[in-house]
Amino acid sequence: MKKEEKNTFLEIYGKLYAFYGPQHWWPAKTRFEVIVGAILTQNTSWSNVERAIADLRKGRMLDPEKILKADIRKLAKAIRSSGYFNLKAKRLKNFTVFLFKHYNGSLDRMFKAGTSQLRGMLLEVRGIGEETADSILLYAGNKPVFVVDAYTRRIFSRHGIIAEKDTYAQIQKKFTANLNSDEELFNEYHALIVALGKNICLKKVPLCRICPLAEVKKPRIKESRCR
Repeated sequence: MKKEEKNTFLEIYGKLYAFYGPQHWWPAKTRFEVIVGAILTQNTSWSNVERAIADLRKGRMLDPEKILKADIRKLAKAIRSSGYFNLKAKRLKNFTVFLFKHYNGSLDRMFKAGTSQLRGMLLEVRGIGEETADSILLYAGNKPVFVVDAYTRRIFSRHGIIAEKDTYAQIQKKFTANLNSDEELFNEYHALIVALGKNICLKKVPLCRICPLAEVKKPRIKESRCR
């Protein structure tokens, strides 16, 4: 079963990569911009996040110290396009407070910390959950941490590889147990999952006839729900 399961994860990656090609994630100019994007993308589309980041850049606020010192109302106004802007402004503040408290504002120093230790500390920051923490670790810190999101759960439960009720940690463990611990692989794999979830494996009416995973040999883990 273990070998069959590992082959399935690798087969899915190969088919997605052949279908979509490299995704060049995360789309950002700096590591701090990646972190801001990871926080702002909660419960909104990436296009909304891009507008918010552009407004932060225009206002010369895309900097840890400037966000730390910024008036909360001004910060919320700058990220209005991201939705839940008052809440997300507080979350950005919370992260910068954490960064300066523990690492004197230095991302270099922060990412020198051990992965599990840093992950635990990030999860203690109010407003940063598992997906956001792992996105920060993988895409800003180049740490080999697999990011699980709603698309991952949807696609892999439909193919019978995970159960819909599986926890974040259980799903993440499936990937890390069946793939080499490689940040480049994890980066590309997650980005490809997002591409499939956004364009084909849709929430309400999946386009199964054109899905590149239609012929994947699924391990007998759960019953597949793909049409």
